[in-house]
Formats: sequence, C-alpha cells, structure tokens
Amino acid sequence: MTNISQARLKELAARRDDQIDYSDIPELGADFWKNARIVEPATTKQQLTIRIDTDVLDWFRARGKGYQSRMNAVLRAYVDAQDR
Repeated sequence: MTNISQARLKELAARRDDQIDYSDIPELGADFWKNARIVEPATTKQQLTIRIDTDVLDWFRARGKGYQSRMNAVLRAYVDAQDR
C-alpha cells in the first residue's frame, strides 16, 4: 500500500466531482450486472481454533486490519462455488 501525504489527501478531498478524470475506468455495462448478487454478512459467527500454514496467515495479516474477515470471505466463496 502506498502512503499518501496528508497534504495530498486534502488536495484530493477538495477536488470537485467534475474535476475527476474517469477516462481510464471502463463503464459497467449490463454484462457486469448479470452475475452480480447481494452479499449480506452472516448474522452469527463461531469462534474456533484452527491451524493455518504460517505463510498463508502471514499473507492475510500483511494486508492489514480485517484479515480474519477476508479469510472468511475466501472460505465463503469456496463454499458457494461448491454449492453451484
């Protein structure tokens, strides 16, 4: 992740919407939305002890706060793919 200075953040926050260049971002057409689905968070989670390979855990932790939720999302995507 790149560090952005506070001055740059203030500059970006002050920019008006009509000053934003979207030319390198493709528009989302109908094809994008064909497979879109609403993903709602689970209402309950269960705490458990699990053994994870050190390098796998390090990879998720290196991406910062919320790594456990990201690990859960990967597992959720796997489960959903198996149910199709």
